[in-house]
Amino acid sequence: MKKATEIFYNALPILGMIGLVPLIPNDYLLAIVCIAIIVGAFLVKRVRYDLVIFAVGSFTMILVEWLFISTGVETFNRNSLLGIMPIWLPVIWGYGFVSIKRLIEIIER
Repeated sequence: MKKATEIFYNALPILGMIGLVPLIPNDYLLAIVCIAIIVGAFLVKRVRYDLVIFAVGSFTMILVEWLFISTGVETFNRNSLLGIMPIWLPVIWGYGFVSIKRLIEIIER
C-alpha cells in the first residue's frame, strides 16, 4: 500500500497541471502556474539529477513535438512557443520525465 500512495502523490503535480489546461486560457500564465507547481514539488522532494531530467525532457519534447507538427501528425490551436506549440507544453513534459523516473524508482524498491 505504501508504494501505491507514493505513486499517487508522484502523479498529483502532473494531474494538477493537466487539469489546469482548460481552466487557464492564457498560455503564459499557465506556464508560470505550472512552473510554480514544479518548484513546489521539487521543494517537497528533489532527488539527484531531477533538474537534469527535467531540462532534458523539456528540450527533447520541444524537438519531438516540432517534428510531429512539421509532419502534420499534430496541430495546436495554442501556439505561444515559437509559433508552433503552447509554451507550457514542454514544461509539463519536462516534469513528466521526472515523474516517470520517480515512478520507476518506486516500483524498483
